[in-house]
Amino acid sequence: MGIHGFPDSALPTAPAHFLLESAIRPNILALHPYRCARDDYQAGILLDANENALGHSIAPDVDTDEATLRLPLHRYPDPSHANIKSLIAALRELPGPENVFLGVGSDEVIDLLQRVFVVPGGKEKILITPPTYGMYSVCAQVNDVGVIKVPLQLSGSQGEGGQSGRFSLPMDEVRCVSDLQISVKLNLEQITKAVDADPSIKLIFLCSPGNPTGTLLPLSSIRAVLSHPNFKGVIVVDEAYIDFAGGNSVSAASLLSEFSNLVVMQTLSKGFGLAAIRLGIALAHPAIIQVLTNTKAPYNISTPTAALALSALSPASLALTRTKIQTLIEQRGELLRALAEPKLTVLGVGTAVGGHNANFVLVPIHDKDGTGKPDNERALKVYKSLAEEQGVVVRFRGNEPGCEGCLRITVGGEEETAAVVGRLGDVLEAL
Repeated sequence: MGIHGFPDSALPTAPAHFLLESAIRPNILALHPYRCARDDYQAGILLDANENALGHSIAPDVDTDEATLRLPLHRYPDPSHANIKSLIAALRELPGPENVFLGVGSDEVIDLLQRVFVVPGGKEKILITPPTYGMYSVCAQVNDVGVIKVPLQLSGSQGEGGQSGRFSLPMDEVRCVSDLQISVKLNLEQITKAVDADPSIKLIFLCSPGNPTGTLLPLSSIRAVLSHPNFKGVIVVDEAYIDFAGGNSVSAASLLSEFSNLVVMQTLSKGFGLAAIRLGIALAHPAIIQVLTNTKAPYNISTPTAALALSALSPASLALTRTKIQTLIEQRGELLRALAEPKLTVLGVGTAVGGHNANFVLVPIHDKDGTGKPDNERALKVYKSLAEEQGVVVRFRGNEPGCEGCLRITVGGEEETAAVVGRLGDVLEAL
């Protein structure tokens, strides 16, 4: 049985150990997608979709953007958005729009991938590498699929009772982060053992740069997982923060020409600053894109979202995006330097952990006794005091594996950096 809407002659053949049709749930493979009105015709006197022919009813004196009101809001949106996909393919140096899928944020992509590849009812599983993005597990519970956890490990220089260094996939690697040589001495044994022991694992989710770790996974590590012959499923690399780590030069999307068992997720929420429009992206072999397209809701991307995405992908907007990303990268360095100042370290701010490849930093709060041990109770108090008394909202991540006592601080502008650093000091002095 082939994939509906996709020629058998174009099905993937590499890597040799991966057979896409066998990885897909049988009911999804047999699915004939809903065919909507706009799949056939998008112009003319449109009397085929039971739309309101008189147009939208938003009054002109309502405080709404004029450009939005001029959009054909009474018509169902384009179900394919080939123009947006073409621009994304060009931006990410992929062959064409057939390699791109658009979702309602990355969360829809995560959910669809689990519905496409993982049989529910406890029969099949996903594998995650905590600490990581929580929606992988949430979607697994919603879809009634199992979760196997292979924790990342923290290595590098270790202060007495402290944590400094970076998280990584299992791999022997030496990388330079902020002028400090940090050795990551791990191996792929845990992941391969899990896969070898449990053939019901169908998806492996890797977050790179990680959330909350901020660590960019080496392509060599990702390649090793993709090449493991006993894994018959799909590796999903979540690159929500990739633009803060070097963009295309370090993206796993560069491996798509070799590995059809790979899906790379990206988004316009982070680097593009468009979290409100909820546009997630999957980059993959065209056959996987076709399966996702067959399974999605017919009109998942709204017309206002599509219009804003097109504007964001214009040459002028891309230039502005790159400028803002560079500013945030520079501000990330300023935040790290400020957090490492003696005043804060004496008060209990530890060395930031992780790889610092995203638009946030992960910093432990130590106990006030000067032992240098991360203190979850104190960190939670700092988190609440900052938000409730100082008006600065960060994120407590101390309950994540390897993140004891940690606060995740998003990189802001120059004024926001000064505010969080100054008020963090005030709170720590008071505790």
